Amino acid sequence: MTPVGPFVKAARPDDGSSKKSTETQNKQQGCPMSKEIQNKQNGCPMSKEFQNKQQGGCPMSKEIGNKQQGCPMSKVKQDSEESNVVPAKCPFGYDSQTFKLGPFSCLICQALLFESSRCVPCTHVFCKACISRFNDCPLCGADIEKTEADTNLQSVVDRFIDGHARLKRGPVDTDDEKQVVGEKKTIIYEDVSLERGAFLVQQAMRAFRANNVESAKSRLSICAQDIREQLEIAGNTSELCSQLGAVLGMLGDCCRAMGDGSSAVAYFDESVNFLSQVQTEDLEVTHTLSVSLNKIGDFKYYEGDLKAARDHYFRALDVRRKAIKDSSKAPSQVLDVAVSLAKVADVDRNLDAEDAATEGFQEAINLLKSLKINSEDNALEQRRLSVLDFLNNQLSKKQSE
Repeated sequence: MTPVGPFVKAARPDDGSSKKSTETQNKQQGCPMSKEIQNKQNGCPMSKEFQNKQQGGCPMSKEIGNKQQGCPMSKVKQDSEESNVVPAKCPFGYDSQTFKLGPFSCLICQALLFESSRCVPCTHVFCKACISRFNDCPLCGADIEKTEADTNLQSVVDRFIDGHARLKRGPVDTDDEKQVVGEKKTIIYEDVSLERGAFLVQQAMRAFRANNVESAKSRLSICAQDIREQLEIAGNTSELCSQLGAVLGMLGDCCRAMGDGSSAVAYFDESVNFLSQVQTEDLEVTHTLSVSLNKIGDFKYYEGDLKAARDHYFRALDVRRKAIKDSSKAPSQVLDVAVSLAKVADVDRNLDAEDAATEGFQEAINLLKSLKINSEDNALEQRRLSVLDFLNNQLSKKQSE
């Protein structure tokens, strides 16, 4: 799948570490400024820079004015600014290279704290949903007499999420641009250690796996809003549409886990809308699109709207068939087609279209029998056998009748 988050890695100016390296480099290259401190007592004209600044005698006092006239010192300053950029790291250790629990993490779900709750009397802090399942503190083993909301800590966590390495310098003004007093400058929001979209999705997935669905939904909602803001600026690009479609699908999963079927269908519908706009052969995008269609079909099926369910199942089947037609037939893709055939056939049987159902079941069986899976991929082989067993049972059920 294409990266979910809309932000890219970038460097940001740091406070001084790279500036020192720049000065050392300039020393070796003969920069006239490199000996400023050493020559301060030896009559270097630069030693009186600040004294002469008001008198206009020092050539450095007109540095800005001479920028267009070739003053060598203006270039030194410019080079120093450009080189004063270092790879940034999150000060709390939340990065893309390691699975690290930072100071704002819940030790139960391993995601960022959500609705922080402090245990009494041991004072250890966890997510409210996580700690509610325990009678003893999972960290120290102390009996939990009660829990109290830690609003101060949660406020810190929320501010950290809101500004997670997002602020970066705006574009440097070019020489021919005139700075307008009071003009509102554009701020560039980018993450520099772990891009914001991926960071939020990472935290959401950890929370979802730990059954802290409210936390996952909260993080994904922020991510979706970030992408929508980018869409307003850049338009419906394939990359942003695929990212938003994936995040909306995950939001649908959260709503489904919370029992909110109508919201889940709304998210899945919107996911399909954005993913359908992506003109790409990316197999992960087509898989996500077909999954969202199938999930809408599942909701319609259990609501008793069989025609709407078949329509969505068939659309998912069409997407998956096209995917294996236009690209190499990966075993997982062929298995997806077989699953879609089974869903369509099952609805056909409930709609009393028995001939179409039998034909669909048989086509799926033939696909799975001819499918060759690497012996090392045990999980995929188990799934193939499970689906094949279901299909054979469906055919034998009809014959027994």
